[in-house]
Amino acid sequence: MAVTSSEKPSGSGQSGTEKPGKRQRLIGGPGMLLVWLYGVMVVGAVSRSAVQISTEFDKAPLAYSLSAVAGLVYAFITYSLVRGGDTARRAAFVCCALELLGVLVVGAWTLVEPSAFPDATVWSDFGMGYLFIPVLLPLTAMYWLRKGVLRQQRPEASN
Repeated sequence: MAVTSSEKPSGSGQSGTEKPGKRQRLIGGPGMLLVWLYGVMVVGAVSRSAVQISTEFDKAPLAYSLSAVAGLVYAFITYSLVRGGDTARRAAFVCCALELLGVLVVGAWTLVEPSAFPDATVWSDFGMGYLFIPVLLPLTAMYWLRKGVLRQQRPEASN
């Protein structure tokens, strides 16, 4: 018996044929680029905050703590994208929304009250020090995650 493309297990998270108990991976296609970008942001934010917290925490504790939080958020999103499945997709989407909120709040805060941040965070000035990737990345990820959900729901609606 021939196996059709709709019966093949999908590793890309693009198909609506997910079998119960089998997670679809979220890192196919554009998802792989998102994983790489989030991975780079994890390394950047965590290493930067680790050095700053261990060497000069008293200079700007709020800024360095927020950078550490950003690194943890990036790590969780990266993990969720690699893990796959509906629960991971929802967790990644919620975390991206919270990340975007954090970037917007901290970005506005650094502009309104710069004295609260004697040194920059990852999210300062809406991520300007990171080429605005911190504000663009969650928007892109949320779009891609939502698009994947809609694509998965379409075949089920025709059954």
